[in-house]
Amino acid sequence: MRFRAMVLEKFNEPLRMKEFEVGELPEGSVLVRMLASGVCGSDVHIAKGEDPRTPVPIILGHEGVGEVIEVAGEKKDLNGEPIKPNDRIIWNRGIVCRKCYWCTVAKQPHLCPNRKVYGINMSCKDYPHLLGCYAEAVVLLPEVEVLKIPENVDPASVVIASCSGATAMNALDSLSEPLAGKSVVIQGIGPLGIFAAVAAKSMGASIVAVIGGSPERLGVAKDFVDVLINRRELSEEERRKKILQLTHNRGADVVIEAAGDSRALMEGFNLLRRGGTYLIAGVAVPQDPIPVSVYENLVLKGITLRGVWVSDTKHLVQAVNVVTSHESLFSKLITHRFRLEEVNEALRYVEERRALKAVIHFE
Repeated sequence: MRFRAMVLEKFNEPLRMKEFEVGELPEGSVLVRMLASGVCGSDVHIAKGEDPRTPVPIILGHEGVGEVIEVAGEKKDLNGEPIKPNDRIIWNRGIVCRKCYWCTVAKQPHLCPNRKVYGINMSCKDYPHLLGCYAEAVVLLPEVEVLKIPENVDPASVVIASCSGATAMNALDSLSEPLAGKSVVIQGIGPLGIFAAVAAKSMGASIVAVIGGSPERLGVAKDFVDVLINRRELSEEERRKKILQLTHNRGADVVIEAAGDSRALMEGFNLLRRGGTYLIAGVAVPQDPIPVSVYENLVLKGITLRGVWVSDTKHLVQAVNVVTSHESLFSKLITHRFRLEEVNEALRYVEERRALKAVIHFE
């Protein structure tokens, strides 16, 4: 069988359509016809060569939902259900080694230094080639963890669970106390920020405030967050006063950086209450250092500062449950749909923040 894929051959150049032949599959592998592939903001950075993990040539795309074409041998999903042709599935985008210190002793497999990720650091140079989601089909290797999804759910709505959703769940899972009754401020109104807002609200947060700069994105978010703050209309000091008004002059219990920009931290420290928790979830590529007032921002306030790197298997399962429980809500996030041959245009729309969530569709 032959399948088309959009391949990144050189950084900062358009992706080009290529065809790949898929013959015999490795035992335990699954050949999946793509139904929907999410265009993640990190794909834009990867295409520019800003992610040091990425080789070329590579088929980009690490968010995918598909329909099983063929299973080589036996394969079961995370619930122990046998995988068979025509099943609709999603999968954990990362493969960890299960042998290193972080996998075996620390029990933090998402921090595995040997982690391989579809569409990010798995080249299409070698067979079975189809190791990214910007393709008509993908080959899931035996180590890949898969999860069946209901047939009545729009695949495009679920792709967000692969990356943004799972990362948001990892961030919230790292909190030492339940969110019930807590105030949460989220910096950034992309898919990660909105997913974190929906999840925080569903976990019982009393106030969820989102800071963003796109009127279009703020308009989409107005239906499911408590407070929208347009950073283009309010100065940084005005935003701080707004958060203080909402939190009895204390500051937020939890601040989540979902802007993908380290500079957001300089404001975020001033939005957090004494003893609060700051989750850094959006920074996905190396960036310039920022100045931090260690005494005023960290020590005097006694805050917890936690970096959030990718996600583990359970976070994917949690994210899928959140999406399927709020499908009508997440369907509103999909502002643009593109065909496979339009991937370069899709990346441009994401880079220019014209799309809240762009999805490549194959049906």
